[in-house]
Amino acid sequence: MKSDEPAFAPPSDADARRAKPAVICYPTDALARPDLATMQARRASATYRDTCVVLPRDARCVAVPAGGFFRITCPEGAQVGDLNLWSATDLSEHFYSGKTRALHGTHLSTGDRLWSRFPNLRPMATIMEDTLDWYGWDADGGSVHDVIGTRCDPYTGRLLSGVDYHYCCHSNLTRALADQTGLSLAEAEPLVHDVLNVFMCTGFTADTHQYFMKASPVRAGDYLEFFAEIDLIVGLSACPGGDCGDEHTSDKAACHPLVIDVFESNEPFTPPSPNAYDRSHGR
Repeated sequence: MKSDEPAFAPPSDADARRAKPAVICYPTDALARPDLATMQARRASATYRDTCVVLPRDARCVAVPAGGFFRITCPEGAQVGDLNLWSATDLSEHFYSGKTRALHGTHLSTGDRLWSRFPNLRPMATIMEDTLDWYGWDADGGSVHDVIGTRCDPYTGRLLSGVDYHYCCHSNLTRALADQTGLSLAEAEPLVHDVLNVFMCTGFTADTHQYFMKASPVRAGDYLEFFAEIDLIVGLSACPGGDCGDEHTSDKAACHPLVIDVFESNEPFTPPSPNAYDRSHGR
């Protein structure tokens, strides 16, 4: 925790330095916008393919074809989920939450895309519908579906509490990816990555600027639906924090299942190409 008092006196022009204008790091004016109308038309003719039930304090993976759709639904009590995405043809290409945050902001909703890691840096999925888009920003500066948090994990739990807890989202996703692919736990774990916190309500405190969570506004029937831009393996953990209104990484919270429904389309579709950078890196 940082000290409340600075170690050094402010310079005479401190106020002027603080008053410098904020500049957006990655202006997205030239970034191609997703064609949601075309996606919606494609969705209207798509057919149901599969349903995957994610049990409380567990995770599952499911394959979604490029040009298809997947919907994450909260069917019962309030529950948040940690989402991972991998390319079905190359597991090293996975969701890059940091760059997604830099392009779209700390919290995602309809029209935002989930981008893959370097060197591909291309859309993996696009959010098409969000039944929580009404929430906006609350008085605490909180909103839903964040790309801030990393995922609850056994290593931080051990560091802070001295206890081993095996049913956190990192471990859940590790088991699920191993089950889906046949990899060992040791092979699967390095492929698990930072997440989209589906349905989770989060922000930063105004005083200490610490990451906070509060009870999710999600209710039975709420969903987040995505268009699959490439062939995907979708991994989802039903967080041990339940609605994350109290704590996670324990068995204390009331937890509920989540559901992934998959739909596929027979209409032609060409996935986006990997990033066009030549990878010469100045050599």
